[in-house]
Amino acid sequence: MEPFSVLPMFKVGIGPSSSHTLGPMLAAAAFSERLMAEHGEQVYSVSCELFGSLALTGEGHATDKALILGLLGMQPETLEPDVAEAAYAAVKVGNQLRLADRLPIHFNPQRHILYHCDVFLPAHPNGMRLSADDKAGNRLLTETWFSVGGGYIVSADDIANLDQAEQFDHRAFPFDNAAQLLTICQNEGVRLATIARRNERALGCDDAVIDQHLDLIKRVMLSAIERGCEQEGILPGGLQVVRRAPQLHQRLKVRSLQQDPLALMDWVSMFALAVNEENANGGQVVTAPTNGAAGVIPAVLAYYLRFVAGATDAGAREFLLTAAVIGWLYKRNASISAAEVGCQGEIGVASSMAAGALCAVLGGSVAQAENAAEMAMEHHLGMTCDPAKGLVQVPCIERNAMGAIKAINAARLALLGDGQHRVSLDAVIETMRQTGADMQSKYKETALGGLAVNIVLC
Repeated sequence: MEPFSVLPMFKVGIGPSSSHTLGPMLAAAAFSERLMAEHGEQVYSVSCELFGSLALTGEGHATDKALILGLLGMQPETLEPDVAEAAYAAVKVGNQLRLADRLPIHFNPQRHILYHCDVFLPAHPNGMRLSADDKAGNRLLTETWFSVGGGYIVSADDIANLDQAEQFDHRAFPFDNAAQLLTICQNEGVRLATIARRNERALGCDDAVIDQHLDLIKRVMLSAIERGCEQEGILPGGLQVVRRAPQLHQRLKVRSLQQDPLALMDWVSMFALAVNEENANGGQVVTAPTNGAAGVIPAVLAYYLRFVAGATDAGAREFLLTAAVIGWLYKRNASISAAEVGCQGEIGVASSMAAGALCAVLGGSVAQAENAAEMAMEHHLGMTCDPAKGLVQVPCIERNAMGAIKAINAARLALLGDGQHRVSLDAVIETMRQTGADMQSKYKETALGGLAVNIVLC
């Protein structure tokens, strides 16, 4: 994956987690393809080992299901939820799967998926090892993968050679931090999204490909809101969380904004809840930049498209490109993985991305957009990741609504200023990184601390 492209900040995936569901699925799919290409009919058995955070919250995050779907050769962009659910159930009942949809092999999830909850691999808290043997028990292939957040996966070999890979930077306007990016924008007299687009062109994407990707992302985001507003019921996993978005939607449709101007906030909250209830149900969402934070950016984008006069498709593309380049800065200089830095790396980053993007499409200058992005993260610093029962439901779903509201507030505050501010975006990104490094591991997507151990689950 091109390390300098900002477009992969948004990926079409399945819930409930980008790092614990989407990442393992992609790793397992890549492993199964290589295994079939190199060893084919020799393969007799496959095993999957999960380490650290992947093991501790794997059950609640459907990591076992993701691994099986990946081994079956399914891809998140084309996956049909009903078909995937039936295939997963068949493997659990029959203890057999078709590797890469070609070779039938014995596979018992109880025996062949191993959880090493007390072992953390050095490179990242989200580690997994995939292995395959022939009938005589000889090892055919072993791969170690790390799910580093937002659906990004990195093999052990790629991590070791990362510095060499990044020597080849073909961007038209290279930058590594916000200060460099802002200087480029000032010198060129252009906006953040313009530099992002010019760099994508230099990396091999023409405008048609860029716009096609951005339009797809917008469609999937808005579709997730629409589905979330229609699907009633209780979310899976045992917490008995009732889906609230449908009821809220019905109530808001008959409420006048003239009578209650603050109802606009309720619409934004409802948009965010709808997406993350879909995510918690295993539906199709966009990693933005992660699944746990998938509702923030769609909610703010829907606010722009529905409630801002003069909103356009071109404006939506600028919104997404601006958000993506801001998210890339966090990924490069800190993390977007809650297993590394807590929920500040998910909800906080999503809110920062949305704030800067909204400020830009509302006419803000580059300096004002940077101010908005900084402000949104500044007020998420220290947020822990403490999912109850290891599920992406409590407190995750409501946090998306809060993150969306903070993003809009930050954008509006930035627009009231002139772009001058004390704390830079680079400073807040570094502060987030340091805070995450200092945070105890029980507050980083392990379900061993915080609300995960202090709320009554029955």
